[in-house]
Amino acid sequence: MSSLTAAELALASENCAKEPIHVPGSIQPHGFMLVCDQETREILQVSQNATEWLGIDNGALLGRTLDELIDNAPVAVARMDELVGQENNPFHVADVLFNTGSNTPQTLAMLAHRHDGLLITEFERPVDVESAYSTLYPLIRTYLDDLQVAEDAEHLCRLSVDEVKRISGFGRIKAYRFDAEGNGTVIAECADDDYPRYLGLCFPVSDIPQQARRLYCANRIRVIEDAYYQPSPIVPEINPRTGRPLDMSFAALRSVSPVHLQYMRNMQTRASMSISIVVRGQLWGLISCHDLERRSVGSQTRTACELLGRVLSLQIEAKEANSKTQRLLELRRDIVRMLSAMADVDGVSEGLLSCPQTFVNFVKGTGAAIVTSSRCELVGQTPPAAQVNALVKWLSKRDSSDDVFHSDNIARDIPEVTELSRHAAGVLAVAISEIHSHYLIWFRPEQVRTVNWAGKPEKIVSETGKLHPRHSFDLWQEIVTDYSLPWDPLEIEGAWELRTATLGIVLRKAEELAQLAGELKKSNKELEAFSYSVSHDLRAPLRHIAGYAELLGDFEGSKLSERGMRFLDHIGDSARFAGTLVDNLLSFSQMGRSALRHSDVDLQALVTSIQAEMQPDYEGRRIEWKLDALPVVIADAAFLHLVLRNLLSNAIKYTRGQDPAVIEVGVRENADEVVVFVRDNGVGFDMAYANKLFGVFQRLHRMEEFEGTGIGLASVRRIIERHDGRVWAEGALGEGATFYFSLPKRGYSANNSADIDENADAQTDSPDRG
Repeated sequence: MSSLTAAELALASENCAKEPIHVPGSIQPHGFMLVCDQETREILQVSQNATEWLGIDNGALLGRTLDELIDNAPVAVARMDELVGQENNPFHVADVLFNTGSNTPQTLAMLAHRHDGLLITEFERPVDVESAYSTLYPLIRTYLDDLQVAEDAEHLCRLSVDEVKRISGFGRIKAYRFDAEGNGTVIAECADDDYPRYLGLCFPVSDIPQQARRLYCANRIRVIEDAYYQPSPIVPEINPRTGRPLDMSFAALRSVSPVHLQYMRNMQTRASMSISIVVRGQLWGLISCHDLERRSVGSQTRTACELLGRVLSLQIEAKEANSKTQRLLELRRDIVRMLSAMADVDGVSEGLLSCPQTFVNFVKGTGAAIVTSSRCELVGQTPPAAQVNALVKWLSKRDSSDDVFHSDNIARDIPEVTELSRHAAGVLAVAISEIHSHYLIWFRPEQVRTVNWAGKPEKIVSETGKLHPRHSFDLWQEIVTDYSLPWDPLEIEGAWELRTATLGIVLRKAEELAQLAGELKKSNKELEAFSYSVSHDLRAPLRHIAGYAELLGDFEGSKLSERGMRFLDHIGDSARFAGTLVDNLLSFSQMGRSALRHSDVDLQALVTSIQAEMQPDYEGRRIEWKLDALPVVIADAAFLHLVLRNLLSNAIKYTRGQDPAVIEVGVRENADEVVVFVRDNGVGFDMAYANKLFGVFQRLHRMEEFEGTGIGLASVRRIIERHDGRVWAEGALGEGATFYFSLPKRGYSANNSADIDENADAQTDSPDRG
């Protein structure tokens, strides 16, 4: 034999898992078995050792009926039909008298159950039922009273192992509890002085293969009276009614795997009894009884122990259900607190940040994060924001419909985010948006722990590839790293409930915003119509004022004093300025109403033509123009002409004091947009007021210094936003300014050629220099 390699272990374990332990083809020899037709009770199969028990050749038993062999058959059969019914588990029907004709009649305890269309009867030596009842009942009654005051599952198991020790007399009784991986930890133990102790030690999942675990759930008790027994085969091997080997999943005498018998012998255990602890249909744990010597366990004792195991299972289930209810109440109380906080501030992030302790402790985390498209808020002990954002990027790319992700080992489960595991070991994340990568995330730190194994959890494989059990059960310690405390299913469920409730708030908020947007859109259209009407109606009166003021100066100027002529000039200048302002307002209102007509626009040619148009405005000044090679973009040519004219006009105006004035028009291209900029070396502006630049009537300089209506940059912003672009500026006082606008690198759909952004004109709190 040799130590297993990974490949050998995988193959040997796979073969072990395929072992058909429910059809061993043999029984333990401390009793014998007769397999009968369910209706006629004709004997179809017998255990080979039946000859030794009854003194009749097996061939002579086959084909006979139970009624022929048992003197008090009618009573036994009536009791069988009354009590057994379709019960799978063997039931002590009665003590029956066999009359074989060749030996002295003998009384045997008969157990029976129905399975796979067969009546399976098993026979053992009888016990004194009255004595067993008088001994067992007081013990069980006291045990049941004690269970009522037990504090938790471990306390229940301690009471149970003590009770099984008194009932069965085995030398050592221990109770295992299985974890999520199937490893069993001894949480209660009662043993005589000369037995090794295993309390607190862990037995690996590989000690009990999956098919054995399924049988433990189906058949709650299993006894092996002697690990050195010689199995008695079933004859014939194939049942003539089913055409298959006999399924002995529920048989009390079922023979066990030779590997398990070797395991017992390696553990210096000769006799054993296992009582299953089944909670909510799952194998929660085992009560395992060991003895150094061969030990017989009567059917009455087995029945009492099985009953004890079922009562224990129900008590554990009740304790866990109560604990689950309390934890669920705590989670939902915290959910209500967080939802209330969200409602108070009308926002998810702000609400959770207003109750950080509740948010972090909700699922017993040590840190938490709220991640939206615009920000990453961290609370408590968390990884750096860059790592959290990398985690969100990984979460958003997962090919999974599950909106809750959890891991107690980040290094194992998320190796792509390489630095994350240096800061946390466990993560629980829930998406709070159906569209965007918005997440609530909780973190847990690494919990380094020492696992005390009952022997090194490894197997030995023979040259034939068969798995052999461990030989040593001495303490062997393992240091486990990279793990956090596991996430409780209730915590995962609570996170899901919080997500669902949060989505409800987000959707309600979206509906409210949609309603407000609709109302705002209507108001904007009304305002646009009003401004268009007022602007249009004011143009004629203002032109008349300017015209008549000019005529008055020409015809009556000689009669007016110098002061009167100055007043008259002010009237004309003001009327002309008001007319320009009205014209700009009319143009601005039309920008939200006019349809966009997209086409290829040569920016190089457009800037050159605007230079020529504006030459009279800077005649006599020394201006140094720096023009990059500008591309062709897709836009509305007329509107883009207005954008560049406004920006270049501002550059010329605000460099009036520079000699030479330097004006640069350039471009840079990103993956999805083209960014155009106009830079000058003029008066600049204070970045503290940059948020005012693109607003209507927002000015950063006095009108006496630089003329203008304060609408130009607002028009720039409206035009670019209607093109699905963006605008911004950079500058410093006395050091010039740079104005940017971007246009997306993509074609435009039909709806972009209509009113693309009806709400753009309502955003009047971003700036304009002139």
